[in-house]
Amino acid sequence: MPLVRIALRKGTTPEFRQALSDSVHRAMVETIKIPGQDKFQIIAECDETGLVYDPSYLGIPRTDAIVMIQITISAGRSIEVKKALFARIAKLLKEAPGISPEDVFVNLVEVAKENWSFGNGIAQYA
Repeated sequence: MPLVRIALRKGTTPEFRQALSDSVHRAMVETIKIPGQDKFQIIAECDETGLVYDPSYLGIPRTDAIVMIQITISAGRSIEVKKALFARIAKLLKEAPGISPEDVFVNLVEVAKENWSFGNGIAQYA
């Protein structure tokens, strides 16, 4: 069960945010094999002081179109699967909504399965 947080600059359209949401989710379904209905996301638009980034860290040119994606997932996936996820997110976001791969920043946070409650105050995976 991933929880996805997406931060981007203010001023995008609802259609842009929907395409962003759908592309990130599709990448997770295809690469880390989550169920299609397992979609939990927080999308936040920030002003110029609320989204801070280095425009050239590691030699990657970034613009104000940067999208920062943090995915909290249960631990246990291989490095190869994680790399496939990063690549698929960048590819799909280039297709829709049209974000340059240089502007796609992804961070995975792995947690133990017992750290999730899907509702009713129950740790369903514990």
